[in-house]
Amino acid sequence: MTQEINERFERRFGGLRRLYGVDGAQRIFDAHVVVVGIGGVGSWAVEALARSGVRRLTLIDLDHVSESNINRQIHALEPTLGQAKAEAMRDRIALFHADCVVDVVDDFVTPDNWPALLHSVSGREGLPSAVIDACDQVRAKTTLAAWAAAHAIPFVTVGAAGGKRLTHAVDVADLSEVTHDPLLAQLRYRLRKHHGGARTGRMGVGCVFSRETVAPPDASCNIEDVDGSLNCHGYGSVVSVTAAFGFCAAGWVMNNLAKDVQAILKRSSKGPEKEAII
Repeated sequence: MTQEINERFERRFGGLRRLYGVDGAQRIFDAHVVVVGIGGVGSWAVEALARSGVRRLTLIDLDHVSESNINRQIHALEPTLGQAKAEAMRDRIALFHADCVVDVVDDFVTPDNWPALLHSVSGREGLPSAVIDACDQVRAKTTLAAWAAAHAIPFVTVGAAGGKRLTHAVDVADLSEVTHDPLLAQLRYRLRKHHGGARTGRMGVGCVFSRETVAPPDASCNIEDVDGSLNCHGYGSVVSVTAAFGFCAAGWVMNNLAKDVQAILKRSSKGPEKEAII
């Protein structure tokens, strides 16, 4: 970095050093974080990581921005409609963190393609520092969780945010402790049945989820009379919950990278032990 770039970086992101310490913040800055799924949860996780000075991000998603995304996805704007979500997020990051290297992978993760996708973005630098799973396909989630466990890579997966209204019900816990989330229940079952996941005690998979019971679509929303692409179709969603999921996932990763969990918990006024890095 030139002196000018370094000074600019410190003005923008130096606050992380005062929070995580010089060494902890540097580990965050130097990290390469992969985010799978750049939608209502993933886009907010990416935003948080980029605004925290992470210098390399890989964004994996095949979807494109649509009008129905505007209520909950940060990159969904009038000018970005129809654009690939990962590309829209890359362009957004360039507006405030131009030094961040953003790799875009225009694809969905599957059990068959994950090794090749990972190799294409890792190159000579080796495995990523951490992975956030913000996709909604259980087969992809299973693949990512099993891979992360096998390679000891910091990994956090997010549950379903649809049908949830209560921001304060969002929590972070080990997969063995997750409740009120059918998607993560399927993940738990698959890991135990097919990948040797622990049947008792902790499974070692960090999860962001909501303890709120899923709310069905309101009776006043006649889903039979609307286009299937509209937000009234299926479970509803609200940005205050989807963003909270994304921010929790990003925070989990940064705390893990900083390796300063105990100090963070001691400074917190209400940080319960169960919310520590898992």
